[in-house]
Amino acid sequence: MTEQEQPLTAQVRVVGGDPTPEELAATTAVLQAALDELAGMHRRAHRSPTRWQRESKGLRAPLEPGAWNRWAR
Repeated sequence: MTEQEQPLTAQVRVVGGDPTPEELAATTAVLQAALDELAGMHRRAHRSPTRWQRESKGLRAPLEPGAWNRWAR
């Protein structure tokens, strides 16, 4: 494996107590899931609009409930 292919290792420092390996694994998994979720939220917030989103701005606004009846009067 080259340096770029090596997976990152989690660095967790226990400051109190004596957790079992299973408890450390569970804690690491929960923290990793939370970080993954935050990273996904960050990517969604900063991604550029899709082609459909850019071009849909030129389309008319959606009809409101009852708008068709008002038009026919």
